[in-house]
Amino acid sequence: MFSKSRINEPAPKPQAAQAPAAPEQPTPSFLRQSSIDSAPAQTTKGKAAASLLASDLTITGNIKTTGDVVVEGIVDGDIRAHLLTVGETATIRGEIVADDIVINGRVIGRVRGLKVRLTSSAQVEGDIIHKTIAIESGAHFEGSVQRQDDPLQTNRSQAATAPAPAQAAAPAAPKPEMSEAVKKATEQRKSTGS
Repeated sequence: MFSKSRINEPAPKPQAAQAPAAPEQPTPSFLRQSSIDSAPAQTTKGKAAASLLASDLTITGNIKTTGDVVVEGIVDGDIRAHLLTVGETATIRGEIVADDIVINGRVIGRVRGLKVRLTSSAQVEGDIIHKTIAIESGAHFEGSVQRQDDPLQTNRSQAATAPAPAQAAAPAAPKPEMSEAVKKATEQRKSTGS
């Protein structure tokens, strides 16, 4: 009548012990310690909201983030971000580097991005280095456009192929022999009276 397997099985638990009781009334904040501890873990799991630089804000200096940025104010400096949106009221004087760039306002400087989009209200004065680009009708653009497979690479790799500044400046300096020759010719003219 009785089998060994039924004897060794645990006895069924009462209903109250199986399901945790959910309080129907709100718990006071001083008793909700576990929800406070878990809050930072919840915010880091989801995507963070874009940082907004309001239209009344002026920043002098560089901005660097791995997140998204929406600029409505004035920035005098370089910006590096994941997604950068330049608002219609924004003015940026510096280099922009981002995976995805949408320009509605004014940018004076180089633009480097995987995907670059100039809307009809965009005003860009500078070179654009991109993987893909879209320029809407009505956008104002002065500069050059260059397609690269990796437009986000740093200037260090370009500096290796470009001549060093000291080498470029050396030929522009006057040669001592020329200045001595000019001095001698000037002295000869003075002595001959011509």
